[in-house]
Order: sequence, then C-alpha cells, then structure tokens
Amino acid sequence: MKIGVLALQGAFIEHENMLTDIGTVCTEVRQVSDLQGLDGIVLPGGESTVQGQLLQKSGLLAPLWDLIAGGLPTLATCAGLILLAQKIKDSPVTHLGTLPVTIKRNAYGRQLSSFVTEEPVKGIGNFSMVFIRAPYIEHADMDVEILAKVDGKIVAVKYGNQIGLSFHPELSGNPKIHKWFLSLCEKRLDVYPLHHT
Repeated sequence: MKIGVLALQGAFIEHENMLTDIGTVCTEVRQVSDLQGLDGIVLPGGESTVQGQLLQKSGLLAPLWDLIAGGLPTLATCAGLILLAQKIKDSPVTHLGTLPVTIKRNAYGRQLSSFVTEEPVKGIGNFSMVFIRAPYIEHADMDVEILAKVDGKIVAVKYGNQIGLSFHPELSGNPKIHKWFLSLCEKRLDVYPLHHT
C-alpha cells in the first residue's frame, strides 16, 4: 500500500513521520506523475491559499480532484480541510471543492490561535486535538457524518472517502486517526485490487 502526502507547502513531514512509524510506505506528491499508483492521499496543514495556488501551477488540481471524486481515500487536516471545502466563508475562491461543507478560516481568533484540547472522536475515542490557527466547519450537508465537535463547533467530518479535520492529528503522538485512515485505504484495495494498473 502506498500513501501520497501532498508536499507543496506546510506540515507534510509530520504526517510522513507518523505514517512511516506505523509501517506505511509514503511518497511525496509534488507533480502529476507522483499521483500514480496511490492507495490514499494526505492533504496537510499549512497555508491553504498558497497550497491552492501551487496546486494550480503544478497542474495537480484537476487530476487530484478526479482521484478524490473517484473515491481515493483522503485525509485532510487544517489547510487541507479548507482545500476540500465546497464553500469558504467570506471568500469567493474554492480549491478542490469535493467536500460539501462551509468552512470558516482562522475561526478561533488570535487569542485561541493555538490550543490543545481532548475530546471524543466518533469511532476513535478521546483524542488530544492540536489546533493551530484552525478553521472550523460552520455548516455540513445532511450526508456528511460529523465525527467531533469542540465547544459546539464541528471540527471533524467524514464524507464517503474523505476525512476532514480542523486539528493536527500528526502532532498528537497518537496514531489512531492515521491507522483508521489506512483501514479505509485497505478496504478500497479489497474492492478495487487492480485500481492502479
């Protein structure tokens, strides 16, 4: 099994380290050819505007959209969640737009720009959530499964093959979310064992 980590900008190394620590083969995605043969992809935190521009310049935006819309398991954290969102509050610009949610960027303001809290995540249990200039999900469509809330605000969702998180599980020291994501990748492999030939 091979997992791609979008490596245009942001906190991709931490995801790679966690995935490698649990025995997964990772490849950095910087150009279209890097998308070949992936069984899942991680969209890391960072600067969503910069990442969106780099997706356009690199030619990755359309083929990545095709893969995600076609069922490629996707784990998106912080800025990665913003890349997936169909709507970004107070912005006419969207990027991949495969996840039917409305995102509020930098939603916690300066005083809470970075914080850690422990809250339950559906199917995972209590999880130490690291928030860094985090967005939250202001609205999710009916068929989006809500996995976690903090102070009444949605911070984790699942929609088909897509997991979107406001926080940074790669900084928690807890691999449970990454292991769950890998289980989704394995399930897809069982269904489509020849999908990348």
